[in-house]
This record gives sequence, C-alpha cells and structure tokens, in this order.
Amino acid sequence: MSVVDATSAARTPGPVSATSADAGGSLDLDKLFAARLLAVRARPYLATALFALHVVESRQVPTMAVDRYWRCYVSPGFVRRNPVEELAGVWVHEVSHLLRDHHGRGDRVARERGLTGPGARLRMNIAADCEINDDSFGDGLVLPHGAVTPGALGLPSGELMEDYLRQFGLGPRTQDFAWLDCGSGSDGLDREWDLGPNGADGLSEQQRDAVRFRVAQAVNGRPGHTSKAWKRWAEEVFHPPQPWRDLLGAAVRAAASGSGAGQDYSYGRPSRRSAGVPGAVLPSLRRRPPRVSVIVDTSASVSDAELGSALLEVTAIARAVGGRRDLVTVMSCDAAAHTVHPLCHAEGITLVGGGGTDLRTGFARALRTAPRPDVVVVLTDGQTPWPEARPSCRTVVGLFPRERSTGSWDEDDPDYVPDAPPDWARVVTIG
Repeated sequence: MSVVDATSAARTPGPVSATSADAGGSLDLDKLFAARLLAVRARPYLATALFALHVVESRQVPTMAVDRYWRCYVSPGFVRRNPVEELAGVWVHEVSHLLRDHHGRGDRVARERGLTGPGARLRMNIAADCEINDDSFGDGLVLPHGAVTPGALGLPSGELMEDYLRQFGLGPRTQDFAWLDCGSGSDGLDREWDLGPNGADGLSEQQRDAVRFRVAQAVNGRPGHTSKAWKRWAEEVFHPPQPWRDLLGAAVRAAASGSGAGQDYSYGRPSRRSAGVPGAVLPSLRRRPPRVSVIVDTSASVSDAELGSALLEVTAIARAVGGRRDLVTVMSCDAAAHTVHPLCHAEGITLVGGGGTDLRTGFARALRTAPRPDVVVVLTDGQTPWPEARPSCRTVVGLFPRERSTGSWDEDDPDYVPDAPPDWARVVTIG
C-alpha cells in the first residue's frame, strides 16, 4: 500500500520521490522482517500468506506493491522512512489484496464494464483499498498513515471492491490518492517492475490456491478473532459461489438422461429377441425425448421477483433438455394445483396463486398427467410439506434462498424455517 511518513505528509499528499529517497541506501531486511513478525503476531491467521510472500527489492516502486505471483516489491527508502508498526500494517494490507484476488476480480470488472486506461485501474486500486482498510486494523495493528478508507470518500463501510467502484469517480475527493500504487496484485494491470510469470520465486496457481485454503482454515479456526469480511471470505474459499443457472441445467440434464428416463417399449421396431420366441413379436426398448413437468410455487411467501425469475428458469430448463418446448409443461401451485400449461405457449402462461403452500398437490397432479413426466422440477422457497414417498420419476428442486432461524410451521411467521427438501431430490439454490 502506498503511504507516507508523518513528516512528509505535512508537505505533500504523496510519497517522497523514490529516486531521491532511495539513492545510496539498501533494503533494511531486518526491519522489514521484524514488521512481518509483528503482523503475524497481530493477525496469526494470516501467517501462512505473510510468509509465502517473496520480497524483491525495487527502487521503481514508490512504497510496497505485490504482483499476482505473490512477489512483494519493496522500496528501500520507504522501509527506512516508516516505523515498524506501520510497516506491519502495510504487510497485512498487501497480502490482503492477493488473498481476496483483487487482481482477478479487477480483470473481470474491466472486461464486464469496459474499463480501460490507468485512471480506471487507479479507481480499482482505491476501491480495493477501501474493501481492505475498513476493518483490517486495530487490535494490535496500526492503520498506516495515508491509508484510504471508505469514510475518507464519504462511502459506507463493509462493502466489496465492485460495490465501491460504482460509487465514486476520480475527482476532488480522490486527488490526494493519485499516487497510490499497490501493484498488479491490486488491480490486474502489469507494472514495469513486475518479473512476470517466468520470473524467479513466483508461486504457481496451485501453490496460491493452497495458501488461500490454509488461511481460510485458520480464519475458521478463530471465529471470535476475525472480522466479518474475513469470515465471509473464508466461507467463499471453502464454498465458492456456484453458477446456479448452470447447476440447475446440469441437474435437469442429469435427471433427464438417467436410466429409465425417456424410455418406453415400442412395436415400431420389434426386439431382436423375437427370433428366440417363434410366433411372438416382442417390443423393443426405445429412447425418446424426456418429458419435464415444472411446478412453480405461487404461494404468498414467494415474491413477484422470484416468480419472474421462475419463468426465466423455465426457458433455461427447456434448453437443458434439448429445446423441445412441447415436452415441457408448467403448473402453478400454492395449496392447490392449478392449470397445466404447455411451454410452447409460454408467453401466455399465467401464474395463479397467493394462498398457503402444499406442493404435494402439485406432485400428485403432475404424476397423474398423461403422458407421465420423466422429470419433475420444483421452483419454490421450500416453505411446504413434501411427499413422504419418493415420486416415481426424478425430482429437481430449485430453491429460492431464505434466512435460517428458529420457528414453527407458519408462513406468516418471519422466523419460520422450512424443512429441507428430502434426500431423494436434487437441490440447487437459485440466485
């Protein structure tokens, strides 16, 4: 992180020129490593990551910076000018950029939002600093002088880099931070001092993942000693967010292609075994496109936004089974099953409901439909009783997320926690 000492801060908003400050001096490794030990003492769950960083002396770097290969480039003059206590904070700050994958996230944001040029990358660096600095210091760790915090920009705390990036632009409030440069590890843009993927002492992708996993284990092992941001990060390392629409499509495809699904006997082509039974014609087992019945929970506990999302998922489900919309039917269900609509008329489908929830009626109606479906897909918030017995076809549940708490069976009770879907259903959380 780019910071300045207290004496120079009174004269200039940025750091002293690296060229003039570093002339004639070598990097004080004893002081730098003493600061790292202080950082480990203050944040022991980050020890694996802090010791994984390889130090590279560089007079091109204004202060300290990292690249995506876990090299830490350090200015000798910066180390000489700043006390050990502040250097410990810089160690934690820089390694936080790498643990939180700010370089990868910066590249993704740049592609998605069309952000180009050094100005956009500076904004990413500032936004990444805000994500780290709002709760990483205190409790034995000093906030380095000149560090960017959300409060300095009039922004709320506790948000992510991507959120902060939407809330400010370069202007009067950010002009004092124009000198910030935490390196390519903070925003994904290569610097002239980077050694690159083929340089010495860089970590491979597998090694970097191993470091993150070890740190996440340490964070989870100290639940009372870490901030909410680090707990959230550790949870995502162990359980990374999944592309739920892809998962839902994969679940439907797997159910539709399983043994027995879409199979029936046909006399259109007699079985080859008929030759062994003179005078009899045996039917052959033929594969046909699978039929899918979609049950949409339309009870009062499901919001309009979730119902709109459900209709979008119906289209995705049709694609997952090969685009045969005529083989997909949609039924709305609250406490009672309503009209079954063929998906070929999806534009005219009306979701009816708004009462209590009992999707067992929907299962019963779907299984009575002729021809019988091979797969039943249920889109629900889970606040429903489930069939006691496994249905005669495969079941996929798309579950709208709900907060977990304690309570009893009452949809009007905000503390109500629905029973989990049964084990015989493949469950995918939607959204």
